[in-house]
Amino acid sequence: MMLAVATAVLATLLAARVWFRQASTAPFVDALGKPVPGSVADLDRIMLGGVEQGLLIRGLSVANPVMLYLHGGPGTSELGMVRTHNMPALERHFTVVVWDQRGAGISYSAREPESGMSVEQFIADAHELTLLLCKRFGQPKIYLVGHSWGSALGVLTVHRYPELYHAFIGVGQIVDMREGERLSYAWTLAQAEKAGDRRSVAQLKAIGPPPYLGTFRSKLMTQRKILGKYRGEVHGNSRGGMSTLLRGLIGSREYSWSDRVNVFRGIFANMRLMWPKIVDINLMAQAPELKVPVYFLEGRHDYEAPAVLAEQYFEALEAPRKTLIWFERSAHFVNTEEPDSFNRFFVDRLLRETHPHDLDAARTTSEPGSVQPGVRA
Repeated sequence: MMLAVATAVLATLLAARVWFRQASTAPFVDALGKPVPGSVADLDRIMLGGVEQGLLIRGLSVANPVMLYLHGGPGTSELGMVRTHNMPALERHFTVVVWDQRGAGISYSAREPESGMSVEQFIADAHELTLLLCKRFGQPKIYLVGHSWGSALGVLTVHRYPELYHAFIGVGQIVDMREGERLSYAWTLAQAEKAGDRRSVAQLKAIGPPPYLGTFRSKLMTQRKILGKYRGEVHGNSRGGMSTLLRGLIGSREYSWSDRVNVFRGIFANMRLMWPKIVDINLMAQAPELKVPVYFLEGRHDYEAPAVLAEQYFEALEAPRKTLIWFERSAHFVNTEEPDSFNRFFVDRLLRETHPHDLDAARTTSEPGSVQPGVRA
């Protein structure tokens, strides 16, 4: 009896130790294991908009340009995903900052007060963080990268504060939320009908086309599950984006176990708090012009944020330089579906074309391939 009790207590203590183990990020070290001078590897919590929010900062040299990554959702922390697939390549050339927005992942507690869960507050948070990064690293501008919901947040932020950004890079670019959801539903239903998938067809017809009313969360999740099944989220598998998220979540030491639970809590909390507030986003009307160079990195098979809308927005958008790059083997998660090509774009092309030290080279160089340039003087 006593042995059983002692064993149970020991197991509880070990579980608690694992559960409350602090998250961390590995430092940059040289061949002797000593920290690399001028490098940065921080897992920080800072005050933004009056609440504590978390971010990961990694870079081999603080003299490199700063890149701020805005995750999707709202509420879907991509810290582990970016740490796994992109940071190892990018942190040698940029100081990469991955921010968990209020209510997401390591910033889950920042969902309160709920009055702060608004598009305007997210823009204000992104602006405040940009100013802090410029000050900390002594740089007048940074690069802004946005994925999915983060691409809409990024456009709205750059539209308001263009002087703070070298360029904007949209990945899985959101344009018109209502039209995007309509197209996504129609495509998913068509794929299920084509496959003779009577169960999925019945589920989709039961929820009906968007806009989803009432219990919109369950309806949206039903549509996304079937969208993933037909590879409109991740082109290479039928499990959708959740499997990609899980791999980064489990493999990243930057999350504690409680953070990992909060990743999922944040997804559901943000769906409740933010989804009704973002459905009216239409960048065609809200941001017809951006006064910085713009790059859209689009998966050819993206039907979560239908790529056809990103292409239409690209054609209509006024910008000093704009480029649309297609990733032919990707859907919505370009940075994890084709990570090598994604990472090379930033190092081989973005820096050459937009960073002050490389502008002369950019003016005399052109590239063939899947790039559709649209440059305006």
